Amino acid sequence: MSPVRIPSETHKNMQAISLVYYFLLVSLCIDFSQNETSALVRRQRRRMHNRGPRRSSSAGHRSPRQPRMKPPAPVAVAPSIPLLNVDDGVMGVFDSLIGLGEHESSYSVLPGKKGHCIANGMMMYDKAVWSPKPCITCLCSKGEVLCDTTMCHPLKCPKTIIPAGECCPVCSDTDSSLDSSITSLDDISELSGDSPEPNDLDNANVLSSSPTQTEKDEPLRTEVVEFKGKDGHKKDKKKRKRKGKKNQRRHKSHHREKQLISRKEATEEEETQHESDGDDGTFIRMPSHFPIPVPPIEAPPLPAGCSTSDTTVSCINAKLTQIPPISDPDLTSLDLTGNSITTISDEAFNGMPNLEWIDLSKNNITSPGIGPQAFKILKKLKRLYLDGNMLIHIPSELPSALEEIKINDNHLHAIDEDVLQDLKNLVTLELEGNKLSEANVSPLAFYPLKSLSYLRLGRNKFRIIPQGLPATLEELYLEHNQIEEVSEICFNHTRNINVIVLKHNKLEEHRIAPLAWINQENLESIDLSYNKLYHVPSYLPKSLLHLILIGNQIERIPGYVFGHMKPGLEYLYLSFNKLTDDGIDPVSFFGAYRSLRELFLDHNELKSVPFGIDEMRKLRFLRLNNNKIRTVPPERICRTHINDDDHDHSEEEENEDSHLEHVHLENNYINTRQLSPHAFSCIRSYCSVVLKPQKIK
Repeated sequence: MSPVRIPSETHKNMQAISLVYYFLLVSLCIDFSQNETSALVRRQRRRMHNRGPRRSSSAGHRSPRQPRMKPPAPVAVAPSIPLLNVDDGVMGVFDSLIGLGEHESSYSVLPGKKGHCIANGMMMYDKAVWSPKPCITCLCSKGEVLCDTTMCHPLKCPKTIIPAGECCPVCSDTDSSLDSSITSLDDISELSGDSPEPNDLDNANVLSSSPTQTEKDEPLRTEVVEFKGKDGHKKDKKKRKRKGKKNQRRHKSHHREKQLISRKEATEEEETQHESDGDDGTFIRMPSHFPIPVPPIEAPPLPAGCSTSDTTVSCINAKLTQIPPISDPDLTSLDLTGNSITTISDEAFNGMPNLEWIDLSKNNITSPGIGPQAFKILKKLKRLYLDGNMLIHIPSELPSALEEIKINDNHLHAIDEDVLQDLKNLVTLELEGNKLSEANVSPLAFYPLKSLSYLRLGRNKFRIIPQGLPATLEELYLEHNQIEEVSEICFNHTRNINVIVLKHNKLEEHRIAPLAWINQENLESIDLSYNKLYHVPSYLPKSLLHLILIGNQIERIPGYVFGHMKPGLEYLYLSFNKLTDDGIDPVSFFGAYRSLRELFLDHNELKSVPFGIDEMRKLRFLRLNNNKIRTVPPERICRTHINDDDHDHSEEEENEDSHLEHVHLENNYINTRQLSPHAFSCIRSYCSVVLKPQKIK
């Protein structure tokens, strides 16, 4: 061997050995990196397995034979991140997308405090949404960022165009754009924004491909999209996409080309992922084209001065000139009191079909301003308040479900016979402070109200009791009218009536027919205050318990006027009249001795305590103040012994304790120092007797 050849061969051998060592070193580094990555993946699997990955209902199920693709590495963060607002509907979609695995996505740089995300040095708050590229939307959720492309609705039209600044195509012909049925998705795949190239995003790869016409109705398949977490390691999330079985192989090849992965490497990666895809939940499926719906067109926000609480919107004194355009099917109460609303259109309540209560009091609503169909849509409306407006007629087409209507203090001057015909569920009707009278109210106006029990017609111009009152009526209020008589036929059909209020009218006792109400079996309260009565009326109802005669000119209580009542009168108010000692007979209270509980005789012209009070064993409250009484005899209020000649009560009743609790005798001419110590012996507490002040002679 020549001395020149040996060094050359030795040099070549050394080079070969060095090359072998180099490849061995590279192989060891690769194995070490793979082992370290596998260990991290196994730890991640154990965490996901223990935590139990959540899967969205829209994720579906992938065939076990379906391979997985190895995605490319993420790119840098985009320089501009415009923020967007998202309504509750879109947030709900993102929430379901977040629930697919709670992995940190590659779009998140580092999670900030309290779930914030940091992108390109900017902190994004939890659930912030931005668009790094047109047609791409990203969400920050609990420190991770999720991105997806905008879905475009397929169109059936010969030509489509993409308007400037828009993501999705529109039909160039307006007539054909009305047909939204799907014809061919291949024609619009490049326009829809569903298939961005990997370099479309600056810092995230959102991979997708457009389905063809033959694939649109075939089962869904999944893709694997690589994300990079905050720890710098890769994490896999899968996207679902509609793809036909016949085109899966072509789609896989296309997918690998997009990710710049060779066919051999992709096959090895798919086999590895397929073997490791078990029940441990390592791979999380995420739809590649998750349907983010376009937010619905919302009504304008509530005006200033309005507030909302649960199912109620309140706009009291908010200076509104129209009903606000609210769209909320769950709304049940709407309060618009004290505004300047003048009209109610037919569409005013279309966005609130389930309203049960509307208060439009104290506005400027006129009858011509109310649309004929304004309230018809409100099938559940039970209470309608229109007090203090400018109505001349009751609105038409009111919902049959109404139970209460208030149209007080308007300008109503007529009630036709058919305006209330459909209100069979109406219980309360208030029409006070209008211009109604027997001349402009039809006798058949109230007849259809089969459930009416409460009717207020005060402060109108009635001269007689309205005719045609429904049989179900229980309470009738006719104060502040011009009623002069009560005829025999007024209450013939109202056998259930319980309360009649006729105060502030022009009634005289002889204008009340003897048979007007004497046979009523349920009438318990009559208010005849401030009329023109000179005597307590006779022929009062047998069932009467409560009689109010305040503010008349009554001079006398006829004897036995209460004698026919059963079970007996309990409350008698005769304040502010002209009663004298001669006007009260010893038998004036006959029939009420055993029942009377309150007796008001104040502000009259009595000079002594009336006879018979000592026999009222159930009396609790007695008012004799503001009269001309000078003394209180010992036995006039409290009985001290039994009268054997009195057969009106038994000995047991005479001896039972008095129930008197309050006695008012102030503002008389009583010398309190001369009162007998037995004058109030039946009263348990002397502090219940009011004697001061007294008038001076």
